[in-house]
Amino acid sequence: MTEPGEETATLPPQPQRPAPRAPAPQPSAPGRPARPRGLSGTIWVLEHAQDYVAAVVGVALILLAAVLIVSGLAGFVHVLIAENGLATKNVLAAATGLLDRLLLVLIVAEIVHTVVLSLRAHRLVAQPFIVVGLVAVIRKILLVLSSQTSPDTTQLWLLIAMVVAFVAGLIAVSRFEKKEE
Repeated sequence: MTEPGEETATLPPQPQRPAPRAPAPQPSAPGRPARPRGLSGTIWVLEHAQDYVAAVVGVALILLAAVLIVSGLAGFVHVLIAENGLATKNVLAAATGLLDRLLLVLIVAEIVHTVVLSLRAHRLVAQPFIVVGLVAVIRKILLVLSSQTSPDTTQLWLLIAMVVAFVAGLIAVSRFEKKEE
């Protein structure tokens, strides 16, 4: 007869089981990367949905820019063809309207550029937003100066201060990004 505990000494050693792992991601189609499951799968879906939404927004902004260009040119031609179209006031009004539309198109183009950068890098870049603000303020200054009434000096000084602030921000962000690299 064996003593208690001796029978376990004569048994062969049991193979150790590996620790349970998360199930391997199942490939969705041959040649495509596997889509993770669980929380990481949700994050994966959200990241890809964000990319699709950003791409759709970019296409919509490009269409908006095209419509703005066409409508600006059509308005310019319409004012010039109207009665006394080549009068100085009409040409000035038409040129101001066209300049306003083209600067708005430039703002839209900068926003599209920001969308493209965020799609490529998956991070938000500050410089395009500063440029959009700078162009918007310059657009406002040009519209204030081209109006028929005399401009309000307080408004002009405020707009000039905004230009200085945007330029300073652009310089600071440029230097900060150079140090980061």
